[in-house]
Amino acid sequence: MSTREPSCEEVIERLFDYLDRELDHLQAADIERHLSRCRDCFTRAEFEKRLRARVEATGTVKAPTRLRHRIRDLLDQFDD
Repeated sequence: MSTREPSCEEVIERLFDYLDRELDHLQAADIERHLSRCRDCFTRAEFEKRLRARVEATGTVKAPTRLRHRIRDLLDQFDD
């Protein structure tokens, strides 16, 4: 365990590494401890988690047929 808690700036700077699980156990624990005490950083981390989940979910939803036809028609116009 680290002897000092990281600052908000340090947490935000390493937030993406934390969310991507690219930090070692001790670094992740330091950030988790900070997030448990700092509402601003916790809110930012939660926003990033939810945004990632939404972006990931968009890749699994199939576009409606009408939209696909409109896009295909627009692409065909560019081919002409």
